[in-house]
Amino acid sequence: MNDNQKLAELLFPNITKTPADYEKTYPERGLSEGARVSRFAPSPTGFLHLGGLFAAMISRLTVKSSGDGVFFLRIEDTDKKREVEDGVTAIVSGLENFGITFDEGVTGFGTESGDYGPYQQSLRKEIYQSVAKALVLEGKAYPCFCTEDELNSLRAEQEKAGTDIQGYFGEWAKCRNLSFEEQKANIESGKPYTLRLRSQGRPDRRIKFDDLIKGKIEMPENIQDVVLLKTDGIPTYHFAHAVDDHYMRTTHVVRGDEWISSVPLHIELFKSCGFKPPKYAHISPIMKEDNGGKRKLSKRKDPEASVSFYTESGYPKESVIEYLLTIANSNFEDWRRANKTAPQSEFPFNLKKMSASGALFDLNKLNDVSKNVISVMTADEVYDKALAWAKSFDDELYSLLSRDEAFAKGIFSIDRGTAKPRKDIAKWDEIKDYVSYFYKELYTPDYTLPENISKEDAAAVLKAYLEVFDINDDKDAWFAKIKELCEPLGFTPNVKEFKKNPDAYKGHVGDVSTVIRIAVTSRRNTPDLHSIMSLLGADEVKARLEEMINNI
Repeated sequence: MNDNQKLAELLFPNITKTPADYEKTYPERGLSEGARVSRFAPSPTGFLHLGGLFAAMISRLTVKSSGDGVFFLRIEDTDKKREVEDGVTAIVSGLENFGITFDEGVTGFGTESGDYGPYQQSLRKEIYQSVAKALVLEGKAYPCFCTEDELNSLRAEQEKAGTDIQGYFGEWAKCRNLSFEEQKANIESGKPYTLRLRSQGRPDRRIKFDDLIKGKIEMPENIQDVVLLKTDGIPTYHFAHAVDDHYMRTTHVVRGDEWISSVPLHIELFKSCGFKPPKYAHISPIMKEDNGGKRKLSKRKDPEASVSFYTESGYPKESVIEYLLTIANSNFEDWRRANKTAPQSEFPFNLKKMSASGALFDLNKLNDVSKNVISVMTADEVYDKALAWAKSFDDELYSLLSRDEAFAKGIFSIDRGTAKPRKDIAKWDEIKDYVSYFYKELYTPDYTLPENISKEDAAAVLKAYLEVFDINDDKDAWFAKIKELCEPLGFTPNVKEFKKNPDAYKGHVGDVSTVIRIAVTSRRNTPDLHSIMSLLGADEVKARLEEMINNI
């Protein structure tokens, strides 16, 4: 038995399985050629960032665009300091709220589905240690007994010496060349240790890789003897992700571009373990304008950084994903204009069409996108989604909408399903204001008139209209009556005529209908007034017309 074998048995006496055993446990997936396997792998902090949702969406799109690929959820919970109680459920539900579903992986707190698990890193300790033991056997890893104080002193020495690179490598790697006898003595004396990679990188060599978003990238090789296993035997993120992505047969890793600097290390880890590295696609961060400059969306500063902001505000999941697609591929908006009602899943997403620089988050643009999305929904869809949101976030609205379903759906039917539907609603928390004049509990009369209409003229219009009002009039008859009111009251039924000779009239038919609109809704701009009045009913309309007359 050579020294490497002795050391491996000393460090891992209870590890009997080899990487070859796990190759059998987790065989190649047998997918069709070109099918991609990708993952979303958050830490269970309970906070789902918009950037995380974006990365998950991109991962899922790249898988689904490749045929029978696999998209899975892995929870990277090796850093227990950052973990919150049941943070897994918050992540899973947060993703489901926006239609991000998985083919396999973690499904909730303590539950999962699929043949390549466990999908929670804290449950895979034996797998990592099996690979670590194999690295020790091959002389590619060694125990390091340096204390935190010694590592701090090492960094201080490097700073004093002005070294170009700082870290644990080369001559500074004090435990790299310990003899087996020294290693054994330290272990048997109870000295805590980490397990480090014995890097084969050299400072004079570079690696090249083809990033699927950024293009060709060239960087120096990794030369650091990084920690693989911490003192408690739990792996670092770097080591765990290489082992997991291999045995879960990941072909494509989509992640934030802050990880680009780690690619040389990650490629070395894959190759040291005898694994084929996956293809990488590094996403630029979502940026925000701030005092004339740009910065990343901040968890601390920006409420819109958390996906819960969109759920609580009532943005439909389709709207948020639609907006993120406009960020993801520059050709999405052209595609949407040509395919107004097509499902998002039909968009031919392409990683190579993603921007290499950070996209700018624009809440106004999101609102515009969301108005478009809601405008093409059916009345039933709007009702169901608004009601579901209100059940969680607005008890009063929920009570009103659920009290008379047919009436509520009638509200949402107005001006819907036309060639040019109105775009009044961007999110469900705007519904209460949108429907307020239909419900006495919400309605507050406001008889503010346009500057060009006097109170006397408004009262005259309303009195004249009351005499001819008939709730049974169809739209043509209804509007004909409004036109007939105009001339006796000093208005013209012809808008063009008014524009030609404005001094000859008090206003035009539009002004007359505005007065009626204000009386009925307290607004100057609403969906189709005839439909509103039909829904409110004759008694309510008459009461509102009379109330405005009395008030002005």
